[in-house]
Amino acid sequence: MPRLFAGLEIPADLSQTLSNLRGGLPGARWIDPENYHVTLRFIGDIDGMSANEIASMLFRVNRKPFEVKVQGLQSFGGKKPRAVVASVEPSRPLIELQAELERLMQRLGLDPEGRKFIPHVTLARLHDASSQDVADYLSVRGYFPSRTFWASRFVLFSSRASTGGGPYVVEDSYALSA
Repeated sequence: MPRLFAGLEIPADLSQTLSNLRGGLPGARWIDPENYHVTLRFIGDIDGMSANEIASMLFRVNRKPFEVKVQGLQSFGGKKPRAVVASVEPSRPLIELQAELERLMQRLGLDPEGRKFIPHVTLARLHDASSQDVADYLSVRGYFPSRTFWASRFVLFSSRASTGGGPYVVEDSYALSA
């Protein structure tokens, strides 16, 4: 039973830039740069027949390519930080693509996504990292000049059931070319 999610791939040059921000944070489990992505819709553990139906349904998406802007780092989790992420600007085309994927998944009978969509690239998952250590890390490495890339497709990723962080496999890709 595959675990699926739809997302945007991060180009290799940007992955390299982001990977240079790794290190210096106790309790961080750093994500491998080849697994960096922007999750558009987490789908979850799906049986083979449903996975095929989802893959077919995603071909209905008819959107134009758009620019994605990545700038700065932040942490998720508040006083109990659980991740360090690179922030992604929530542009209109990105929000509209994510909303369309959400509608399609609900049309197939999946439950609505429980969390608000906050576009980001996860760089590290945190275990027992103090909020002070995270604040110190972000004060040193949290700012970097914004970088943009062109999203010309989104993909359906699979992963093995684990604690997260990959490895992720591209099961199918969907061109943005309306």
